[in-house]
Amino acid sequence: MSDIQEQILTPPTSALVDISHRDLRDDEYWRAIPAYADLRADEFHEHRFQSRNSVTSLKKLREVLGSVVSEAFYRDVEQGLLRSPMSLRISPYLLSLIDWSEPAEDPLRIQFLPMESRMRPDHPELSLDSLHEQEDSPVPGLTHRYADRALFLTLDTCPVYCRFCTRSYAVGLDTEDVEKVHFGAIVQRWEQVFAYIASRPELEDIVISGGDVANLKAEHIEYIGTRLLDIEHVRRMRYATKAPAIMPQKLVTDREWVDALARVVEAGRKVHKEVALHTHFNHPREITAISGRALDELMERGICVRNQTVLQKGVNDDVDTMQHLVRQLSYLNVHPYYTFVHDMVRGVEELRTTLATAIDLEKAVRGQTAGFNTPAFVLDTMGGGGKRDVHSYEHYDRQTGIAVFTSPAVRPGEVFFYYDPLDALDPQSAQRWSDPAERASMRQAALAAALQT
Repeated sequence: MSDIQEQILTPPTSALVDISHRDLRDDEYWRAIPAYADLRADEFHEHRFQSRNSVTSLKKLREVLGSVVSEAFYRDVEQGLLRSPMSLRISPYLLSLIDWSEPAEDPLRIQFLPMESRMRPDHPELSLDSLHEQEDSPVPGLTHRYADRALFLTLDTCPVYCRFCTRSYAVGLDTEDVEKVHFGAIVQRWEQVFAYIASRPELEDIVISGGDVANLKAEHIEYIGTRLLDIEHVRRMRYATKAPAIMPQKLVTDREWVDALARVVEAGRKVHKEVALHTHFNHPREITAISGRALDELMERGICVRNQTVLQKGVNDDVDTMQHLVRQLSYLNVHPYYTFVHDMVRGVEELRTTLATAIDLEKAVRGQTAGFNTPAFVLDTMGGGGKRDVHSYEHYDRQTGIAVFTSPAVRPGEVFFYYDPLDALDPQSAQRWSDPAERASMRQAALAAALQT
């Protein structure tokens, strides 16, 4: 048999490679929830229904789920909410995708609904605004840390509140534990931001975030985009929203909002400026047929979509899940942009992973698809050093869990620490963190080792 004949008889690649990432859930999953059991697809998949019926209290959660879960579960959530820095807001869409037969282990429940029994004490080195966004804020609602780009916090609300939110110091309602710094969607405040950006010719890239821009009115989406496009030195803009992941109905049924975004994208193209949308899928279970429709809509309108994932224990910290997520996003024309090591945020210590976990996952993901569809695994350093590649530490002691980074382009001459969660350390090393003198000793040893490299 010739070589050509053997090649023809070789099974097609699809028979050898898992292509399950192309399968998008398209059943009536919401009917398993008592409150949604009688809803037609067109009723459930309407953005106004999703927004107006989002669960914002334990009382509402009971009304929606009824006896689907136990009384012990409700008590567990009630105590978890008392310790959470984020207020509760979760869409009917997300609630319907949770496996309520095993809610404690469900990757969506873990992200949006706290259970006190699963929570762990905060790391002793943690602070509320660990990234020092407020310290790098020249005017209210703008963080200018990197020379050529800035973060514009347009508002402080979201369609859904994520437990892992870096901005738990500002986003959402005040909680039992945290009195927030608020940034309302106020045009007068925005004008201060525009004036500052116009005064700084080095600024070329603006992230338009919050909160979540899905909560902005359509006219505000266009107003903000137009004002920034009119500033000559601004070349790139990124609207940040979790809507594709947590409320895709927004992009399918809110025509005015999508039209406004598309007009900004088109206006940017005409003046040779890039306008993109950045979103936030963390697990393949968040991706369904309605997600595909939403993303197809953006693709048809010429809107580039990139994704930023947060690495979370029990959600996406295994190879199979991360590989599947990357391939599924790529299949739907979403560029996996970043995978972030979980920031040190109050009240969610059980979600954090070690730096080593991120390093190992990056090795497992790289090479499975094209480079431009492979996320960079990064750590946003405590203290304002900015994003660093997970492999770029100056020193990493896996026994004490201390990593030391430098950031020459952002804060030359300074060092920045990251700390693995204590429950990932061996018991003897974890015990050392309870003694302030031992903590100082471990930090000093890590710093000395970093400076010797």
